[in-house]
Amino acid sequence: MISNQILQNTLDGLKGITRIDLCMIDTESKVCAATFPNPEDYSKAAEIFADSPADSQLMQGYQFFKVFDEHQLEYILLAKGDSEDVYMVGKMAVFQVQSLLVAYKERFDRDNFMKNLLLDNLLLVDIYNRSKRLHIDAEARRVVFLIETDRDKDGNDIEKVKGIYGNKSKDFVTAVDEKDIIVVKEVNEDELYEDLYKTAEVILDLFKSKDKKEIRISCGTIVTDIKDVSRSYKEARMALDVGRIFLPDHQIVAYSTLGIGRLIYQLPIPLCKMFIGEIFDGKSPDDFDDETLTTIYKFFENNLNVSETSRQLYIHRNTLVYRLDKLQKSTGLDLRVFEDAITFKIALMVVKYMKYMETMDY
Repeated sequence: MISNQILQNTLDGLKGITRIDLCMIDTESKVCAATFPNPEDYSKAAEIFADSPADSQLMQGYQFFKVFDEHQLEYILLAKGDSEDVYMVGKMAVFQVQSLLVAYKERFDRDNFMKNLLLDNLLLVDIYNRSKRLHIDAEARRVVFLIETDRDKDGNDIEKVKGIYGNKSKDFVTAVDEKDIIVVKEVNEDELYEDLYKTAEVILDLFKSKDKKEIRISCGTIVTDIKDVSRSYKEARMALDVGRIFLPDHQIVAYSTLGIGRLIYQLPIPLCKMFIGEIFDGKSPDDFDDETLTTIYKFFENNLNVSETSRQLYIHRNTLVYRLDKLQKSTGLDLRVFEDAITFKIALMVVKYMKYMETMDY
């Protein structure tokens, strides 16, 4: 259904051109839009006219017209005056509103199609048939962005995004829950993932009025077939979750940059506990003191470079070597050996993942 604001803008525009007052009343005798005062005085007459077989009629100094949507009565249009010119303006207004009904219905159908596509609610044959009927290119390159925000009740957040992408016939802005906004964007052949990051930054800038810490954006991989759009959506969804665990300071996370984090995220908790038990002999990395943990993270941050790590920690090289030797004695892992370092790094990530899943259970 067309919003009353759209109807009001349409009638205001027509009056501005023709200087003829107009009014729109729905099938429940409620005034939707009008360009003259006290339009409700004609609600009863509109109700009587709606029950008549005529498509147009002159009553109380107004031309009454019926506005149909595929043979279903939607509105009663009033045009002030009894001349032929007023009649012609009324017919033009009816045509304009009926065209709007068709356009908004197609827009609704496209949005409904995209929601079902994202949620895997369509058979493969239906995907191609409906995309063809709705004039949606099935072979375009697309990617899904997911915007996590505490959306306001009046819908301003999603309208901000639609202001950039929603008016483009090739892009879609929709939502499947109360929290996230989804952008299905068509991308050019020469666009790379670096360009997608810039797109995410543009979206992030739309929410300058909000605390930016509340906003997180993720994107899936680029797909070339419309049936794979749901896969890109699932990847974007995973990127949000994995980013929340392993990249908490990143507001923009791409599925393609998750690395080993997305593998750990799919591990069952019992297997994670078994792995940690084997590596640390029943202990946990949480048992290490802050000094040891700081040393470990800084050592990884500097790609296992002893000299650079000791410099950034403001300690002597021998002190760092002593700490690494001490860690090796307690865990059996020498972080200066690449294989041991990888094992330790994965173990730290697994523990972080387990902690996150524990909080989700409460």
